[in-house]
Amino acid sequence: MSFIKVDPTSDFSLHNLPYGIFSTADDVRHRIGVAIGDQVLDLSVIKSLFQGPVMSKHQHVFDQPVLNPFMALGYEAWTETRRTLQRLLSANESTLRDDVNLRTRAFVPQSSAVMHLPADIGDYTDFYSSRDHATNVGIMFRGKENALMPNWLRLPVGYHGRASSVVVSGTPIRRPSGQMRPDQAKPPVFGPSKQLDIELEMAFFVGGGNQLGEPIPIHEAHQHIFGMVLMNDWSARDIQAWEYVPLGPFLGKNFGTTISPWVVPMEALLPFAVPNAPQFIMFLFNSVFYNHLKCGALWGTSDPQPLPYLQHSDDYTFNINLSVSLKGQDMANVANICRSNFKYMYWTMKQQLTHHTVNGCNVRPGDLLASGTISGPNPESFGSMLELSWRGSKNIDLGEGLSRTFLKDGDEVTITGYCQGDGHRVGFGTCMGTILPALQH
Repeated sequence: MSFIKVDPTSDFSLHNLPYGIFSTADDVRHRIGVAIGDQVLDLSVIKSLFQGPVMSKHQHVFDQPVLNPFMALGYEAWTETRRTLQRLLSANESTLRDDVNLRTRAFVPQSSAVMHLPADIGDYTDFYSSRDHATNVGIMFRGKENALMPNWLRLPVGYHGRASSVVVSGTPIRRPSGQMRPDQAKPPVFGPSKQLDIELEMAFFVGGGNQLGEPIPIHEAHQHIFGMVLMNDWSARDIQAWEYVPLGPFLGKNFGTTISPWVVPMEALLPFAVPNAPQFIMFLFNSVFYNHLKCGALWGTSDPQPLPYLQHSDDYTFNINLSVSLKGQDMANVANICRSNFKYMYWTMKQQLTHHTVNGCNVRPGDLLASGTISGPNPESFGSMLELSWRGSKNIDLGEGLSRTFLKDGDEVTITGYCQGDGHRVGFGTCMGTILPALQH
């Protein structure tokens, strides 16, 4: 337990201790904080208390306005810092608990903190790693027989996104304009997107990077993953549908991506690891198969086994409860439109990072790698309005006699996520954005 009071339903227990960048009205410096209960611990104030063999030489990183220098120190620095924080915040440790002057300077109510992007994001990559989502979208556009493209079960599909338009939770998102072709029998038109969508995602920050030309092997991938955030990768489906052939997402994606401000360290999430999705299914043994086997015919169904560089046996999928809510200007109450879970992912973060670098691509501290839309097997777990409305063919019920197919101006979308422990939570706070009307052209 911590000497700071923490409600059992708080996202920010002693088991969590996420990192973020904050400022206050009386001190506008951007600085590193750690969330505990309803407080923020200012690490720039207590940097001298980090006396371990690694951090005693690098206390200056806690004076920086972004997490990148701390991320760059690597795995040993992160684990040592976490141990020190858990000790300093524990109920039986007097260093902070009994020093009234230090506590007054070191703790800031979260209600008084302004949160900022946690890192200087040099590069951003978005994957497409939910099998349910990829299958749903494939069925919509290609039919059941060709739902998954031939490469999907072989490698973590992804694309390079736009780092400059990644924003912190609470930043409004402007409805984009662009080219669309709603009627395939007519030329394209220009105007505001009419199919503005959400994408329920999570993302991780790269910590220690790699040198150009030197891949990160999968058995070392964990030591390069600093922590995770919630993400909403806003998408203009009508712009995307017209532009994506042959090179993929462009203006339908790069106008805004929202992340939560608190970065939950991987060490806090490891207790919630669950078995990875099966990626190699053997032949189905049944009487029909047996009869054919006697005749020398091998048949059944299987998923391909990942190539050796993508194989790992340790659990690296996490039981993170996720939800998406929507509050429109025409609504009196908030409506929950999705309940999902990160455990539905097919490709793991280790596989994503290893595949990203297998060709020698160098990643750097603060690079952001996202999961892609997280959808589960049931309609209530679909992580996009594209799926929830099945490409606009049915309404998403919001209650009060209201519905949506895609987003309206003024809609506020909030993503939350947490792991549930025994009497405590490890959560991510909120990832929120509100849609502003398109600019006039």
